Amino acid sequence: MKKLEKVTFNPHGEDPVDFFVLEQTRIGGYNYILVTDFEEGDGEALILKDLSGDGEKESVFTIVSDDEELAAVAGVFEKMMDDIRFE
Repeated sequence: MKKLEKVTFNPHGEDPVDFFVLEQTRIGGYNYILVTDFEEGDGEALILKDLSGDGEKESVFTIVSDDEELAAVAGVFEKMMDDIRFE
């Protein structure tokens, strides 16, 4: 198994949170990343959308919560990764 990239998010007014990037893709002009809270084994997974503009130094991510968008992007990630299933 390949070593997963670890990223740290700094939500406003909250403690930093570490996630491990499972996969990334670009759809409709936006970058999406699939992250998990555990490097190995089963864990919670989130799909995050990069809202930052071109040329910005730091990325600004938000959790994808719109049901239609979530289903579409989850479908892409499921096709990209054989062993991932979203519930």
